[in-house]
Amino acid sequence: MLGRKNTIIEDAPRSNGEHEVVLSARDVTVAFGDKVVLDKLSLDIYRGEILGFVGASGAGKSVLLRTILGLNKKKAGAIKLFGIDVDKANELDRQRLDMRLGVLFQHGALFSALTVQENVQVPMREYLDLPKKLMDELALLKIELVGLPRDAAVKFPSELSGGMIKRAALARALALDPDIVFLDEPTSGLDPIGAADFDELVAKLRDTMGLTVYMVTHDLDSLFSVCDRIAVLGNKKVLVEGTVKDMLASEEPWVKSYFRGKRARQLDLAARN
Repeated sequence: MLGRKNTIIEDAPRSNGEHEVVLSARDVTVAFGDKVVLDKLSLDIYRGEILGFVGASGAGKSVLLRTILGLNKKKAGAIKLFGIDVDKANELDRQRLDMRLGVLFQHGALFSALTVQENVQVPMREYLDLPKKLMDELALLKIELVGLPRDAAVKFPSELSGGMIKRAALARALALDPDIVFLDEPTSGLDPIGAADFDELVAKLRDTMGLTVYMVTHDLDSLFSVCDRIAVLGNKKVLVEGTVKDMLASEEPWVKSYFRGKRARQLDLAARN
């Protein structure tokens, strides 16, 4: 939109073979007082992939997400988005970077006093100077894009089901046509059918819009069905990363228990490959 995806050209993103790195965390350390939550954590995310980020409750998954978004301060380390060190970016470049990110928080975080359409327009009002008619049309486009009916636009969050809230929040995350979408527990609170439909929507949007997706999740079905790669957080850093096949083969105790435990289902790897 508005040609903004070609505005940041200070540094070319690093690449790993044919994979372009769009987000890079290196030796990131985050502490709250004397409590170190992340210790020299490193992670790369590649353009066009759906990365599932998992770990035990309280391990620091949301802390890393908020740190990447600039909502938590780092004690050490570097985070680069599209090759730009966010700590060294000037105010204009920081704003341009923000416009390339979309976020769906765990419970939707919709503004209760605004309609769905008005919620979707919040990023537009913050970053763009557009006529109201155009914003209305763009908001309706995003609402339909995530599978909501047009009449959902005039509803308030209190009038929506849990699944509709997730989709409305996703529509807002897509308001500025971002390059990366961050999803924090997107299927939590949804029934199995609703969760599967949401996973399918995320995969479809990735394919049609060329999105990169960073998904914090506990949902094994999501990890098995839509994630290209998985990173496991433990001991304050990334313990293991790779495909589902890599997770099933791992002998790291937590990974083994999570992916091959009593509640884990076995995947037909032959069909997946």
